[in-house]
Amino acid sequence: MTSPALHGLPATIVFDLDGTLVDTAPDLCASLNHALGVLGRPGVPAEDVRHMVGHGARKLLERGLAASGETNPDLVEAGMPAFLAYYAAHIADGSRPFDGVEAALDALADAGCRLAICTNKPVRLSAALVTALGWESRFVANLGFDSVPAPKPHPDHLFATIAAAGGDRGDTIFVGDSITDTNTARAAAIPVVAVSFGFSDRPATELGADLVIDHYDALLPALRRLRR
Repeated sequence: MTSPALHGLPATIVFDLDGTLVDTAPDLCASLNHALGVLGRPGVPAEDVRHMVGHGARKLLERGLAASGETNPDLVEAGMPAFLAYYAAHIADGSRPFDGVEAALDALADAGCRLAICTNKPVRLSAALVTALGWESRFVANLGFDSVPAPKPHPDHLFATIAAAGGDRGDTIFVGDSITDTNTARAAAIPVVAVSFGFSDRPATELGADLVIDHYDALLPALRRLRR
């Protein structure tokens, strides 16, 4: 295996998970609507859920409650067990990698890059999703919001992921889909690529990323361009 530098690639690439590597909206939507139903609330349309994701399960439920009526901390606490239990049991019923993801990951691995995940999912659920997709060997680190004292957008979450991957902050690029991800990268002074097809609450061009890609075919060229 050759050095990533010989391919013009960063040694370490850290990815967000939901909305970046995997379209998890179908299962997140089903889990949210299950929890809302337990609380006596109507469901939320799947397309709306795509713009609610990115800050963890608790924030997703809070936003779902707000979209269907009143929300308060007690309601969120009451709904979380139902959400998490349902999601754990249905974590990959409808979730699928975005088009071109696996080919891009294969190419990066072949080039000798370290690949890692930095997500605001609970780490047990992040690990369960990776396992369900057969991706256990693809990533050298997978840190969820409960893996660190201060999760994204705090830069320490990204720093901890880079360290767990055995990487160097000076030769790392982050790939995400939301303002949480770009804010994390900016706080960490790490270059960031945004995907345009994720769960962002605004156009990808407004996220403040160094580059935006519309398909994973464009990832490796984008990484090479940022590393120069």
